Amino acid sequence: MVWFTVLLATLLLALPARADLPPALAQALKQAGIPDSHVGVLVQDLDSPTPRLAHGIERSFNPASVMKLVTTLAALDTLGPAHVFKTRVWVEGEVKDDVLTGNLILQGGGDPGLTRERFWLLLREIRARGIREIRGNVLLDGSLYELEPIDPGAFDQAPLRPYNAPPAALLANFNAMNLRLAPVAGQVRASLEPDLALPLDNNLAGGDGLCGNWRESVGLRLEEGRLILEGSYPLACGEQLHPLNLLAPEASVAAWFRALWLELGGRHSGAILPCIPGPEARLLLEFDSPPLAELARDVNKFSNNVMAKMLFLNLGAARFGGPATWDKGARAVRAWLAEQGLWSPEIVLENGSGLSRIERISTASLARLLAWAASRPAYYEFAASLPAVGLEGTQKGRLGDSPLAGRAWLKTGSLNGSRNLAGYVLGADGRRRVLVMLVNHNQAAAAGKAQDALLAWAVAMDDGSGTARPQGGKAGP
Repeated sequence: MVWFTVLLATLLLALPARADLPPALAQALKQAGIPDSHVGVLVQDLDSPTPRLAHGIERSFNPASVMKLVTTLAALDTLGPAHVFKTRVWVEGEVKDDVLTGNLILQGGGDPGLTRERFWLLLREIRARGIREIRGNVLLDGSLYELEPIDPGAFDQAPLRPYNAPPAALLANFNAMNLRLAPVAGQVRASLEPDLALPLDNNLAGGDGLCGNWRESVGLRLEEGRLILEGSYPLACGEQLHPLNLLAPEASVAAWFRALWLELGGRHSGAILPCIPGPEARLLLEFDSPPLAELARDVNKFSNNVMAKMLFLNLGAARFGGPATWDKGARAVRAWLAEQGLWSPEIVLENGSGLSRIERISTASLARLLAWAASRPAYYEFAASLPAVGLEGTQKGRLGDSPLAGRAWLKTGSLNGSRNLAGYVLGADGRRRVLVMLVNHNQAAAAGKAQDALLAWAVAMDDGSGTARPQGGKAGP
């Protein structure tokens, strides 16, 4: 299939950029104040090497979270949809009468899906193997990754946002903790989950009015090891959860361990420390992650940055050996792209999640990647990982009341000055198409109507009026 990919790349790059955008799309861009020189668009039937629409396809863009398509496809194609990442549990010392006299070691294997619920299951497996009390330390081994410390506020000065969570070889619940807010007798009750994480100073006032975007009225800051809440919380919101990135990964794992181990009836009075297993350690159990196909769905449907970063790092370790580094991850993805005939010199890789100011790719390169994917064994898992427009994930609120709902599977990406989407659509004629639209401009945030106009045109292949008229065709990516 490499020869076909090379031929397809040659045909795409040989096509001149066209200015004859569909009228509805051109008008929407004009109304948004976005010049078409800052836009790349490509729509192409999967069974044809010639695009139906190609505009600015060689320009280099910041793809934002659309870069997750590259990372997840590389992982699925390289490792296979059934691949799992293993968290190993070791013991040092003697287990007798439900007591471990010695240390318990949790060794991270780069599992991006070790949620609160799955961490509970892991600890339950330890209990099932006859350990109720640990008379020693719990040691956390994250040595599979070798990363410099990350300032979670460096990207956009929002360190508590979950999307800024740092990756780690041993990561619990995406490094997120839940702030639970609820109105009680006109006041606001606040609690953290797990409640053993850090002290909480609640200075929130109960607010009147509609719920709306309540997160904007809740002030949060970390100060001297305490989480301080200020501002107001609309009482009309009822009970809400606010996920937060509060602690470094090792501290988060420690907090979740203490809370969940206690919940399972376990006892532990020792310390929780970073350390690797010693020569006397013996393996107690291996705990598998969900299969990669399921992890890829979580990455793409919900645009999970820390999971994408971990897949990127895991690819580096799989190809070049541990410990995983950002450089190994970039080299592994670059090598995979080259081997499949998909590499292009404008591509810039940093962390594979799109949460980057420097990552770059062109519309043509993304379209080639999506078209090539359709020829691979992992295609159905990859396509199914994209959120269906109007139905689920990051696309649930988009065009849900239109005929376009359920007829497109698209990954979006948004940063300041960047609004992008790429994926597959099912046309009214029953043909499957690749669709890519990249917009980099200071008015990019206003590109939503232009994206919808392109989607309507690509699905219905209308005269450019933007009115979708699907006539049937079996749904499915």
